[in-house]
Amino acid sequence: MSSLPLRNTTARWRALDRRHHLSPFTDYQELKRGEAGSRIITRAEGVHLYDSEGAELLDGMAGLWCVNVGYGRKELAEAAYKQLLELPYYNTFFKTATPPAVELAERLAGLMPEKLNMVFYGSSGSESNDTVVRLARHYWKLEGRPEKQHFISRTYAYHGSTMASASLGGMTPMQEGFGLPLPGFHHVMPPYWYDFGGDLTPEEFGKKAAQAIEDKILDIGPEKVAAFIGEPIMGAGGVIVPPEGYWAEVQRICRKHDVLLVVDEVICGFGRTGHWFGSQLYGIEPDMMTMAKGITSGYLPLSAVGVSDRISEALLREGGEFAHGYTYSGHPAACAVALANLDVMEREGLVERTREETGPYLQRRLRETLEEHPLVGEVRGTGLIAAVELVKDKASRTHWEKIGRVGTICRDHCFNNNVVIRAVRDAMVLSPPLVITREEIDEIVARLERCIDATARDLGVM
Repeated sequence: MSSLPLRNTTARWRALDRRHHLSPFTDYQELKRGEAGSRIITRAEGVHLYDSEGAELLDGMAGLWCVNVGYGRKELAEAAYKQLLELPYYNTFFKTATPPAVELAERLAGLMPEKLNMVFYGSSGSESNDTVVRLARHYWKLEGRPEKQHFISRTYAYHGSTMASASLGGMTPMQEGFGLPLPGFHHVMPPYWYDFGGDLTPEEFGKKAAQAIEDKILDIGPEKVAAFIGEPIMGAGGVIVPPEGYWAEVQRICRKHDVLLVVDEVICGFGRTGHWFGSQLYGIEPDMMTMAKGITSGYLPLSAVGVSDRISEALLREGGEFAHGYTYSGHPAACAVALANLDVMEREGLVERTREETGPYLQRRLRETLEEHPLVGEVRGTGLIAAVELVKDKASRTHWEKIGRVGTICRDHCFNNNVVIRAVRDAMVLSPPLVITREEIDEIVARLERCIDATARDLGVM
């Protein structure tokens, strides 16, 4: 490709993309029909992306919620290079391990909530949530209760794209037409006060949303329910921040009925909320915890399941093979990058900085700039994760017809204004790298305000 004239490279890449590449979550007819085609990203630095035509984009999503330490970190590239020269790959099957895998396991045990002291590796959040299903059922079988097979999750939850993890999730477009959810997977209302709270206060609605979990447990039968799974803050579902007291009540209900509590930290983990994990923000004591994305800041694929002493002790006590795993479980280069990533986060104090400085600054700037906008119903978030809900009527919390249309209009304006902000239904969601500065936050908020203004003009609101 280097021999191609520069003026032809973008056109060629786009043609090849149309001809040979099936992108995830894409309407292929729409992509093929469009004149422009895919935007080709060629390099990145800090919080900025650069495309093949030289445009600079401000990345308000940290890739896909994952590039926590920002782009272009030589320490992470060098860690991968060194490990690839020394031991590029070996598996962790059959009584075998590698130094990076065991060193990272110890490091994670020191960061995770109390009583989580062992990890099982995968390559993605989807794989780790798949592992949760297998491990929970295996655990209950070891405990002599094999009938505990059912899982409870929430509408709008996102737990991955495999058949099992998409069944755990509550995204109906990922299930309709695919024979999902699989048997044994159930969903209840999310703690989404803005949409479902009605005349209740957020705290009252939080109790109602938690009660829906208990009602479902009782409907299925506690003796049949293996686990409840939830994200501390629901990310891809629209940055749904739970009302105060919600998680304490959920935890009480799970303990009361002897249901495992699984926390999906794929998005919230590794500093996003201003704590190492969202579980620590809400005082959750999970039986299992899934991690991915920020574990390597997206530089290489890696995921893990944190496993509680309760479960690991049963595995050790009862014995027998856990017939599950992946070729790349504990990949040495990915684990080496994760260790270097944690070094950067600790050395630069990114978790503390998110909690004390940049997180509060982002939340304040979004609120003071956008809360009074005629198109904005709510600004919500914590740390460096946030959402701006676009509505037709603020007073009644009424959405526009055909949910998702307004969000798509605004997203396209963001795209054209070189700021990466995602639309979930009609909520504009942000999750920038943890290295973002106040000046860069100001720029993201300013560009988003311009794009919401443009959307309002398109709708005839301004």
